[in-house]
Amino acid sequence: MSVDPMTYEAQFFGFTPQTCMLRIYIAFQDYLFEVMQAVEQVILKKLDGIRDCAISPVQIRKCTEKFLCFMKERFDNLFGKMEQLFLQLILRIPPNVLLPEDKSQETHSYSEEEFHLLQKEIEQLQEKYKTELCTKQEFLLAELEEQKTVQTKLKQTLSLFDELENVGRDHGASDFREGLVFLIQNSRKLHNIIENVEKEGKRLKIS
Repeated sequence: MSVDPMTYEAQFFGFTPQTCMLRIYIAFQDYLFEVMQAVEQVILKKLDGIRDCAISPVQIRKCTEKFLCFMKERFDNLFGKMEQLFLQLILRIPPNVLLPEDKSQETHSYSEEEFHLLQKEIEQLQEKYKTELCTKQEFLLAELEEQKTVQTKLKQTLSLFDELENVGRDHGASDFREGLVFLIQNSRKLHNIIENVEKEGKRLKIS
C-alpha cells in the first residue's frame, strides 16, 4: 500500500484512495476464498460418486489450500501493479487542478512570505482579542463589586425606613408618611430645645 496520505484526493472523494484499494483487495480475497470453497465442495461430491476412489477428502483440502496460495500470490503481484496504476493515473488529482471550493486560490494566491505575515497578523489579533477580553472581564468584575456595594447600601436604607416606620407606628402613626411627619416634627422640637438651651447657656455666661 502507498504511504502517500493523498489528503487532497480524500477531500474530493470523501475517502482516501488507499482505503478504496484496500477494500477492493479484501473483497477479492473474500471472493477467491468463497470460490475455492465452492470448487472443493463440487470435487468432493464428484468423488463420492466414484467407487474405490484413492483420493481422500484430506488430499482434496491440501490441494485446494495449495491452489489458493498460488492464486493469492499471483493476485498480490498483479494487485501491486494495479494499485500503482490506480493511485497514479485514476484516483490522483493532477497538481494543476483545483477543487471547486479552492478556486479562490487562483485569484487570491499567497507567497510563502505573505502567508507567514498573514499568520503573524492573525496571532497578533488573537493576542489583542485576549487582552481586550481580560480587560472587559476586569471591568465587569469591578462593576459587579460596585453593584454589590450599592445593593448593600440600598438594603441598609430600606432597613432604616423599616425602623422609622416601626417608630411611627409605636407613636400612633398609621403609615410611613405620617410616621415621617411625626419624626420631622419631633426633630424640629428637639432642634428648638437645643437652641433654647444654647441661648440660656450664653445668657448665664454673660450674667
